[in-house]
Amino acid sequence: MEESTPSLTKGRPNKRKLPGGDQGPTGKKGRPSSDITANVKLPAHGYPLEHPFNKDGYRYILAEPDPHAPFRQEFDESADWAGKPIPGWLYRSLTPNSVLLALHDRAPQLKVAEDRLAVTGEKGYCMIRASHFVTRGNWYFEVTIEEMPEGAATRIGWGQEYANLQAPLGYDKFGYSWRSRKGTKFHESCGKTCSPDGYSEGDTLGFLICLPETGPNRDYMPNTFKDRPLVKFKSHLYYEDKDKITEALKNLKTVPGSKILFFKNGKSQGVAFENINGGAYYPAISIYKNATVSVNFGPSFKYPEIEQRFKCKGMCDRVEELICEQSLADMVYFSDNDGKLRLDTFNL
Repeated sequence: MEESTPSLTKGRPNKRKLPGGDQGPTGKKGRPSSDITANVKLPAHGYPLEHPFNKDGYRYILAEPDPHAPFRQEFDESADWAGKPIPGWLYRSLTPNSVLLALHDRAPQLKVAEDRLAVTGEKGYCMIRASHFVTRGNWYFEVTIEEMPEGAATRIGWGQEYANLQAPLGYDKFGYSWRSRKGTKFHESCGKTCSPDGYSEGDTLGFLICLPETGPNRDYMPNTFKDRPLVKFKSHLYYEDKDKITEALKNLKTVPGSKILFFKNGKSQGVAFENINGGAYYPAISIYKNATVSVNFGPSFKYPEIEQRFKCKGMCDRVEELICEQSLADMVYFSDNDGKLRLDTFNL
């Protein structure tokens, strides 16, 4: 099925057209329907095949009704909300139940396999991130180079949410990568030799990130997005969040004790990066031309001894952790904003 992207422009008006041409979900008597996505079935891997891409300075987070939201019944029964947007706090970000390559968080020209565990490039360098991120602890995933035609190349590693999708990983301050050609490692477009012979078709690569469990001025709780506007696209609701790249760059600080290691066919290539920038990191892949790679987020790795040696977790173990963290973040939001939500609900 062909995917679509929302039309986003600068100078956004107060009453702008939402992605996909929808003006917001409504129920009977023009009232917002709080269960617009409740009966819309998602594909097997939990993400709509038609979706808005993260691009043009905006990010889109798939939402679902939050059954634990306070005053939900009052909202559903109130006529005061007729024709008004649904409050974001009545929903919650949908946390994926398995770690896969993200359909929406990628350059649109990349082709993702149906099982979302392989990706093929096209023309110039562009990138895709995984569906889950990590903020602390030791985490590992593997990538196998399935096809590497002459002239193609890859840069693979770890990237933050603001790493440029239309550039190779390691192009900016938000990513750290290992290139197939000459085995060069990249961060902020600065390349240094990591492994003398690089890697090629048939190789299985390992990527380990080590982030301290604790540290000063570090916030590990994920964003709830409940204060963001909801937009409708193809029968699904998404939180719309504006990129804050300038602010993020100013707040970047290195984390003492953090490091990234690369492995080739089970053999360590040494510590590639130390004291990396703090933040949330996603497994990330960038491809030049039509190379194809497959990913393994666990639990069955080709080289399981790496987990034992470095006492790390496979990315698959991040699923339950993130669900718990997201639930906690939502509860904190409700606790901090109880009075405001009560006023909004009863229109006082």
